[in-house]
This record gives sequence, structure tokens and C-alpha cells, in this order.
Amino acid sequence: MRSPWRLPRAPPEVRTVPGRTDRTVVVGAGLAGLAAALRLRGAGREVAVVERGPGPGGRTGRVERAGYALDTGPSVFTAPEILEDTLAAVGDKLADRLSLVPLETTYRAQFADGTHLDVHADPDAFAAEVEALCGPAEALALRRYLADLADLYRLQLRTFIDRNLDSPLDLLGPELVELVRRGGFRRLSRHVARAFTDDRLRRLFSFQALYAGVSPFRAIAAYAVIAQLDIGAGVWHPTGGLAAVPRALADAAADAGVRFRYDTPVAELVTSGRRVTAVRLGDGELLPTDAVVVTADAPHRLVPGLRGPRRPTYSPSCVALHLGVRSPLPGQAHHTISFGTAWEEVFRELTREGRPMTDPSLLVSMPSVTDRSLAPESGQVLSVVAPTPNLDPKSGGNPSLDWPALAPRYRDELLQTLEDRGWTGISDAIEVEELATPLDWAAQGMAAGTPFALAHTFGQTGPFRPPTLPRSGPENVVLAGSSVQPGVGVPMVLISGRLAAERITGAAR
Repeated sequence: MRSPWRLPRAPPEVRTVPGRTDRTVVVGAGLAGLAAALRLRGAGREVAVVERGPGPGGRTGRVERAGYALDTGPSVFTAPEILEDTLAAVGDKLADRLSLVPLETTYRAQFADGTHLDVHADPDAFAAEVEALCGPAEALALRRYLADLADLYRLQLRTFIDRNLDSPLDLLGPELVELVRRGGFRRLSRHVARAFTDDRLRRLFSFQALYAGVSPFRAIAAYAVIAQLDIGAGVWHPTGGLAAVPRALADAAADAGVRFRYDTPVAELVTSGRRVTAVRLGDGELLPTDAVVVTADAPHRLVPGLRGPRRPTYSPSCVALHLGVRSPLPGQAHHTISFGTAWEEVFRELTREGRPMTDPSLLVSMPSVTDRSLAPESGQVLSVVAPTPNLDPKSGGNPSLDWPALAPRYRDELLQTLEDRGWTGISDAIEVEELATPLDWAAQGMAAGTPFALAHTFGQTGPFRPPTLPRSGPENVVLAGSSVQPGVGVPMVLISGRLAAERITGAAR
């Protein structure tokens, strides 16, 4: 696999945990915690992972019922080279742990005018689709834009993503100058509009800003590179579903000697002076430790003396509807982005007015199209993600929405929208169903009731995002996960696990 993540680098000196770090406890067995545990074990540390849930995964959840296997967390898997590199930390191989299927059609973009565009991993096939739908000029623009995305991504990888940052001064250098020269701090919507005249392509290359928790009309153009991960570099499906990824990481870690404690909540971190000396479990047991990695979404609630973000802005939340249906639903793609007619209005509703989208754009994933192990014969599994306001009014959210009353109606509206957009007969074929609202995310400990954590506003990006080694709190506590550097998404949280481990072991050279 071609890997932009393995660029030759001489890591700058960064702050590390002082003193002895032989024994480490990782709080949380999500992807960030598992990545940190593997890196730490590979560096010779004694590692214990404590997880309040019954198994590994964190946000990458799974429900299995009546022959259906529903992934209740992330649905899009990109950048498998990061996973490969994570396993390599303990001398393991990705191919021995997990089977990955590259998707020929990474997305189907479905537009309100009845047209659709299949996004292909192969740039020639993608350009041919664009030419057939939008014309030769837009196909030429697409090729230029994809090349620009790849260059911009490599530039930002070295500058913002693949390194620990302690200060804005860490960014000073030719990469930052080049990013400014290339318009990386313009508005994303304008950046994409300069590349394409067709509104459908403009939407296709700007909706990813929601992954970063901001509207494309407010996001900076640097976030265009989010599209590089899926549209530019391709999407894979892990056989067995996304939940197979944390299982593979946990199995590799256990085989390497990492100890796991599931169904084990953490009551407190026990301190002496400026250091944590033990982790007290919910049953009162003490785990002595030299260093702690905390992957909680709001770590200041657990870590004594740790200051939370001063004025945090959280990403919009979502309603996620996961279905097992006894219907073949022929003709549907693995991933579909279904756009409504409205565009700028829906972002205003989400981030300023605090109300659900009246004309929703949806991400619909049907992985059983690719992986028949996930559903019984003639059945399919689907995940439908509809962005909604979070619960934080300071972030444009709305804590007064009565989700217990609203959820059943909203669920019915989502199903009717799916029926109207081509998933005909789905409502009458449901056999298994799981629905999650912002209140459910909050009950799982996710700040502001959003699974997408702190928004990637300019003031919460790069060195302005909480670092993996905070300035406040005990000196031997390190952070990992969505709410710290580098940010949200499966690739980013795996990287955060490595960056957290490097705060303890020092950066690999």
C-alpha cells in the first residue's frame, strides 16, 4: 500500500513524561487506547488496559441479533496503512489479523435532482463518471483538484497531523508558508467553488467538513484534505465489519502481553505530589502505575487538576439508525451520500438555529452489499446517519430538544426519506433496529451529546487543540482520542494513540 503516513521524518523534540514510565495503565479500549497500548508494549512497557465496557471498541460498537451484525459506530474505513503500522509496533502483520476489501465504488453520491455519481477509487474511472454527468470541463477540473488534494494532504500531514504540537511556534516553517500561499486559510466553500462550476461536485467535495464539526461555509480551505482520505485515497471494508478492527488490535495487544480488564470502570486516579501513582477501579482495587493514558471524551472529569478547554466548541451530533432488514434492496451501494435539495440552509439549522435539518443530507451505509457475513440470506444491514444539533447551546446546540418524544417521529421521517430516495420497502422489512440520539451519546460519556467531539474550528486545530501531554494536572498523565491532537475520525484517533505513546517513550526516529 502507498503510505503517506510513512514519510521520512526527523521528529522535533517534544515534551515527554518525566521520570520512570515502566508500568502504564491505559484507560479505555477504544481505537486510541488500543493504539497507545500496542505502541507502549512495543517499546517494552508493561501495559494494562481498563475498559468499562464488555469488550474492546469504544465508539466502534456492535449489536448482534437475529443473524444481523450492526456496526453502531464509524461506518467508513480509510488509510489502512495506519492500522498496519500500529500492528507493526509489536511485530504483527495486518494481513494476519484482518481481511480488508477495497471498495471499487467508495461512495454513491445521490442528488435531489434524481441524478447520481459513483465515486471510484480509480481516478480514470471517476473522471469518466464525472465527464458523463457534468461534462469534459468538470472532468478535467476533477483531475486537477485530486492532484491538488494529494499535494495539500502531504503538506498538512507533516505540519498539522503526524506530530505532537506544544505551541503554535512548532508550525513555523516552509510548510506553513506554502499552506498560506495555496489559500489554505480561505473558506472551504469558496475554495471548492473555485475548482468546480457544477453544484453537485461542490457539495461532494465540501460535505466532509461536517466530519470536522464545522459548516463548509465557515471551515477553512485546509479541511479540503479530509476528502483526500476517502475520495482521493479510497475506502476499504474490514471483513466482519468495522467492529473487527478493535478486535484485531486487542487480540494483537493481548498476544504481545498487554493485560485487559473489561467491565471495569475507573473510580479515580490516585496522586502523590505531581504524579499519579495508582488507578483505583470501581471495586476499590488499586493498579499501581508509573504513567496513565486517558482516552475519555472529557478527561478533565477524571484527571485531578486537569483544566478542560476554556471555551469549547463541539461538533454537531447525529441521530444514527441501524437496521437489519429482510429485503435484498437491490441496486444500492455500500456507501451512499444522499443530498437533499437544501444546502446552506441545513448547516444554519444545525450549527446556529439548534434544530434538526428539515431537508436532510444523509450518509447511508449498507456493508452487507460487500460482506454477506453481516446479514442472513436475503437480508441487509444499514446504518443511516443524520446530523443533528448537539446539546451545547454555546456550540449552536439545543439541550431543550425533547429527544425521548422526538426520536420516534424523527425515526419515521428518516424511514420515509429513505423510501422516497430509493430504498423502497425498507419500512415493512425491518427485523432488527437500534436508534441513537444525542441523549444516548451523552449517556455514553460523550461531551455535548456528540460522537464527533470537539469541532475542528481554527482555534481547536493543530497546536490550538488540546495536546496529548497537557500543561495542567499530574505530570505523568497523557491524553488520546477524538478531543485531542490530531482530531476526529478513525485514522486520527489511531494516530493520537501513537502520539500519546510517544509522550511516554519518546518519538521513534
